[in-house]
Amino acid sequence: MVNRVEITPKAAEIIARLKTQHGALMFHQSGGCCDGSAPMCYPVGDFRVGPQDVLLGKIADCEFYIGAAQFEYWQHTQLIIDVVPGRGSGFSAEAPEGVRFLTRSRVFADEEVAELEAAGPPARAA
Repeated sequence: MVNRVEITPKAAEIIARLKTQHGALMFHQSGGCCDGSAPMCYPVGDFRVGPQDVLLGKIADCEFYIGAAQFEYWQHTQLIIDVVPGRGSGFSAEAPEGVRFLTRSRVFADEEVAELEAAGPPARAA
């Protein structure tokens, strides 16, 4: 099964470090607030997801959500979460580490789109 969201090994290393500091984490793909369109990482419970948030999947055992309006734009692409040097201007948990998460993407192949469509739409947050 193709995943709607993936993570680079380098980003997974940062998440492992952040988990030791903050405990369980979650992600929300920002739609323009704070740090542009950066993926934002929060300790579980510090960011409230609602029924308009779509659960894309998990990366490094962290749930990854995106707003429904953003999902409409990104639904034909796989999001690949990476990390780069430099601080973002948002409230994401990695900011004190001197790095920031970054979303890269690639368009799904026709076969992958068919597979995702057959699986049905992704779940929404409760």
